[in-house]
Amino acid sequence: MTTDSVSTRRHFEGQVAVVTGAASGIGKALATALVGHGAVVVLADIDAVGAKAVAEALGHHSEAVALDVTDAPAVRRVIEGTAETHGRLDFVFNNAGIGAGGPVEELSLELWDKTIDVDLRSVIYGVAAAYPLMVRQGSGHIVNTASLAGLVPSPLLTPYAAAKAAVVGLSTSLRVEAAAKGVRVSVVCPGPIETPLLNQTNPPGVAGPATPVNARKLLTNALGAPYPPEDLAADVLEGVVENRALIVAPKSARDAWAFFSAHPEEMLEAMAQKAIASRDRRAVRDTDVPEGSGSPGAVTPK
Repeated sequence: MTTDSVSTRRHFEGQVAVVTGAASGIGKALATALVGHGAVVVLADIDAVGAKAVAEALGHHSEAVALDVTDAPAVRRVIEGTAETHGRLDFVFNNAGIGAGGPVEELSLELWDKTIDVDLRSVIYGVAAAYPLMVRQGSGHIVNTASLAGLVPSPLLTPYAAAKAAVVGLSTSLRVEAAAKGVRVSVVCPGPIETPLLNQTNPPGVAGPATPVNARKLLTNALGAPYPPEDLAADVLEGVVENRALIVAPKSARDAWAFFSAHPEEMLEAMAQKAIASRDRRAVRDTDVPEGSGSPGAVTPK
């Protein structure tokens, strides 16, 4: 069942939303789609210049704010300030995130900490600021961006996967509590999306592993060509209108999730065997690891 554009516009028209990570990628696409459906949107991003450029392009229903999502008091100021200015807060999209990966034995604690700060703690800060406010309103919808990596094994992206799995757990658990308070909670679990994140080897300013990971090649080989962020934004807003608990897109991501849910041991064993075979080939012939070996696509959903 799909939601038509009239129903979607009716759901968002005149509503007030905060979107983090809105200067580019998924956040920009979400903000653009929301404004297109008549919502008033606050675009928050550490890239203040980028967020301002997007807001100016979108017009009078949008405004930009500089926000470091790892700064809990700053997140609270943006959330509460938006509600105070507009009289309420209808949607919060905790979307900001970074990529991180590499062989676990090469990862520094600094990299782990940075990934957890941006990909998990920022969501916690957004929830901690918005949820009590929405409980007092008796309404509102929190939408947290996780990843397919939070649902299926994602070797070589382990810090990212760990943080995103925690976001899934946070969101689904809160959803149960929030239902009795009139507040909705959804979590978005996209596969590879055509965003700058695919080109980010590791967080800026943090020492990466000696063996870098090409996330674009790894994930494209696993799940196919990256999905356009505009298409994902449409899927997300449809899922929000329908109040889905988990919004998994595109179809390749849903297929991988379904296969792992039905055959977890089989998928893990196949991925492990591919990783062992790749290691052995390197040892014997000193060749590169085949793209995608040990990745979610190592087992083709049946």
